[in-house]
Amino acid sequence: MDVLRPPLIRIGGRVYRKNLIQEQALPQEEEEDFYAGPGDCADEPCDASVVEETERGFQCRLEVPSPLYKYIIGKKGETKKRLETETRTSISIPKPGVEGEIVITGQQRSGVVSARTRIEVLLDSFRRRQPFSHFLSLPLNQPAVQERFLQFKEEVLEKCSKDHGVSSSLFQNPAKLHLTIGTLVLLNEQEIQKACDLLQQCKEDFVDQITGGQPLTVEVAGVEYMNDDPAMTDVLYAKVHMKDGSDRLQRVADQLVERFVASGLMLKEWDRVKLHATVMNTLFRKDPTEERNNTMTGKSSFKERESFNGQNILKLFENFHFGEVQLDSVRLSQRFSSDASGYYATSGQL
Repeated sequence: MDVLRPPLIRIGGRVYRKNLIQEQALPQEEEEDFYAGPGDCADEPCDASVVEETERGFQCRLEVPSPLYKYIIGKKGETKKRLETETRTSISIPKPGVEGEIVITGQQRSGVVSARTRIEVLLDSFRRRQPFSHFLSLPLNQPAVQERFLQFKEEVLEKCSKDHGVSSSLFQNPAKLHLTIGTLVLLNEQEIQKACDLLQQCKEDFVDQITGGQPLTVEVAGVEYMNDDPAMTDVLYAKVHMKDGSDRLQRVADQLVERFVASGLMLKEWDRVKLHATVMNTLFRKDPTEERNNTMTGKSSFKERESFNGQNILKLFENFHFGEVQLDSVRLSQRFSSDASGYYATSGQL
């Protein structure tokens, strides 16, 4: 980690730099021998109601995406063997690439409960390490907004191209302008369908009530930066607010995140969703094929980023008006994809 660019933490609306005293580099392997030890969660049982009694003892089933099987198996099957030995259970795992249920059986209910809890803790740890595959988005790519965005890009390059780090490769793809509500790691078709179903349930439960079943009119105007030093900017975004001055969009976004976090499909990152649309991002500079996605910041990147001096841009374009947008859908967008319009491919929407 570059000591001059420590990670940032948001607390109470302020941004603080987190200076790390010491970092330990841990070897990264595809199949790490990670497991919950005997004292880690044996006293933290899962819901015992999921364990059923059979003629031979007790049994429970776990729906686990096939990409995560390897973390339960471990190197040469060591993690699975250790779990079975310490909980006195037998763990049956489908073949690699085959979607199905993991079945835990044992003579004692407590052993089955303990094995299930340890597997859930283990899977949660590895799921957090997976790159996100989907995100909830609100498209802002209407033609008029795209036109104004291209004008913004042209004027920035005309007036600020001599500022350190400013180049045309930093700008978002206009066809993919959007607001990100939250990111998700969906590892199989079942999880994608679960997310789609939940999105529809949210529409019925609160979205229509908040919006009155009508599109929300927002204004996209002004620019702001993510980090704490405008001279070393990584992400520049356009600000978005409701034209009528209400908080309805914020309420929809916050409640969507709350519902998806409660379902286990999304991790909670902030107390409130930060409504913004990325217009410039230094991640785009390093790799032209990199997803022009609205990074949520706060997560470290393995790429070395070259910041740009955004001071003049912030001063000259403080009130730049990108246009008005009628928000009429929330989409479950697929990362690293495009549809016929150039926007992200959609797995579901409300």
